[in-house]
Amino acid sequence: MQLKVWRRLLKKEIQILKENSLESLNKISTVASIGGGPIGAGWAAHFLAKGLNVKCYLHSENEIDDYKSLIKTAWETLEKLGIDKTASLEKMQIFTNLKESLSEVDFVQESIPEILNVKQDFYSQIDLFLNPSVIIASSTSGLLISDIVKNCNTKDRAIVGHPFNPPYLLPLVEVVASEYTNKLCVDQAVSFYKAVGKVPIVLKKEIPGFIATRLQEALWREALHMVANDEATPEQIDLALINGPAPRMAYQGQCMAFHVACGEGGMATNLDQFGPALQLPWTRLKAPELTQELRDKMVNGCKDMSKGKHFLEMAKDRDNAIAAILSAIKNNHPNK
Repeated sequence: MQLKVWRRLLKKEIQILKENSLESLNKISTVASIGGGPIGAGWAAHFLAKGLNVKCYLHSENEIDDYKSLIKTAWETLEKLGIDKTASLEKMQIFTNLKESLSEVDFVQESIPEILNVKQDFYSQIDLFLNPSVIIASSTSGLLISDIVKNCNTKDRAIVGHPFNPPYLLPLVEVVASEYTNKLCVDQAVSFYKAVGKVPIVLKKEIPGFIATRLQEALWREALHMVANDEATPEQIDLALINGPAPRMAYQGQCMAFHVACGEGGMATNLDQFGPALQLPWTRLKAPELTQELRDKMVNGCKDMSKGKHFLEMAKDRDNAIAAILSAIKNNHPNK
């Protein structure tokens, strides 16, 4: 009986220590970027540009030259955009020893290969080398964090922190917790990502592929269908996107684009008028049933995003943004 009481007290004490440690991480100064590919290097470049110290882990010394080339390429663009006054490539250290790379770090961004058993093995090693209060975020583009941490003893501090490629340019980070994740870890990660210029989205639940990848894959599958059936060429598909929905979507996204496009009626008009078209064979993806509940979720969600603005005001903002995007594309396109 006394042993059970002692264990409960010890568990509670450890939890308090973790929470206090998480609260103290308001200023993260050293990040470990794990993985030698474009995502790992892209994260490292981004953190460096924000003035952080970055400890990079590569699987082999043979990867070092290519890794440095990736960092150099990213750095050229980052310098044009503007880097922190304290930013320096001298703040980067490269290790091929995992224990050394995880020593005295405040946050871990893992970007190793997208192979479940490889990630599981890595996370089991994390427990041996990393302070248990340090958050580890996986850059996985589709695996569930609950599966990744199967062999990890500190499941509570692991999350998904999925970027969009290249991580040093695109601000999106999809944050996903598992049933084991401590909410404090999610809050801390979101605060950190915001502090380094990212736009984190916390998913409501675990789903394979998260949000952005699922949307991208739907578009990709339809493109492959059109090419396979000789309905369009890859060039036509890209031209259609670049000169059609892409510039508008860069400013508004799919939901608000349709909301504003239908005038004062907004999304309600869109769904009520064009809803039946969802059943037409315009794509190879089966459309969801347009129930009243789904309709209302879309309508109310778009109203919330509108923040009371009249559609003409939103249309003007949209047009100015698209014009700027098109101008940037025109001025930087290699075939202009």
